[in-house]
Amino acid sequence: MTTSHDVSALFVKGRLVAIPRKTARREQLLTHLAQTLFDPDLAYSEPEVNEALKTVHDDHAALRRYLVEAGLLVRTRDGDIYYRP
Repeated sequence: MTTSHDVSALFVKGRLVAIPRKTARREQLLTHLAQTLFDPDLAYSEPEVNEALKTVHDDHAALRRYLVEAGLLVRTRDGDIYYRP
């Protein structure tokens, strides 16, 4: 089993090389991104979420969708605001 510090192997010079295809590895990455990029006490607009995710990978839309699907980011009903539960 991989440990959380192994997530660093997915990055080169601070950029995510690829979004893992294996669910367990991807969830590990998503947890790391949620914890490092988003403060649980703040609300974020979609452009703010995108900008934060762009700092690590160009496919910010896929990362945002995965974070929401995993429950690591919650989108308000109108879809305008995101927050970390």
